[in-house]
Amino acid sequence: MRHGNKINHLSRKTGHRKAMLQNMACSLIEHKRITTTIAKAKTLRVFIEPLLTKSKSDSTHSRRIVFSYLQSKDAVTELFREVAPKIATRDGGYTRIIRTGYRLGDNAEMCMIELVDFNELYSNNETKKTTRRSRRVVKANEGVAAVTSEETPVAEVVEETPVVEETLVVEETPVVEVIEETPVAEVVEEAPTAESTEEADTATEEEKTEE
Repeated sequence: MRHGNKINHLSRKTGHRKAMLQNMACSLIEHKRITTTIAKAKTLRVFIEPLLTKSKSDSTHSRRIVFSYLQSKDAVTELFREVAPKIATRDGGYTRIIRTGYRLGDNAEMCMIELVDFNELYSNNETKKTTRRSRRVVKANEGVAAVTSEETPVAEVVEETPVVEETLVVEETPVVEVIEETPVAEVVEEAPTAESTEEADTATEEEKTEE
């Protein structure tokens, strides 16, 4: 019976189970996310999170303890050089399990386990927006909830009134042009020339002779 035994043996012997967790932990440190079953992911989280906490203090003693679990120099170097600075400000919960469905062969529930700080889609550190309020809260005893800040541009509105344009409309009437258009020179009658006066005298003399 397994009363009080909280360890999931994963249907494996002790040596096989430890070797599998070592390989999975090294793959998670190297690739930052792996795909496995739900049962293995939960067991791997219990195995690797104490090692991630130990990597925050970079000392020879910590490296030797982590190496005794991982048995890989490359994984230990990656853990202390790349992963440790990322998780330095996190107190726990270094991994995340995301369910991805069921496997076709045996219908086992699959998931993806990943390091939280290396997923840029779920991180909310860069998406925070700073809001700036332009209202000042007044005491409740005065009966006013809030007073808006003096940001209305009063002087600009007054200066924009088009006063100059009205004077320009009055000056545009063409008074001088109407006076100059009267044809004064054409009204004056032409003076009789000398030739016309001589013809008129000859005509009167001939009339007298005929009579």
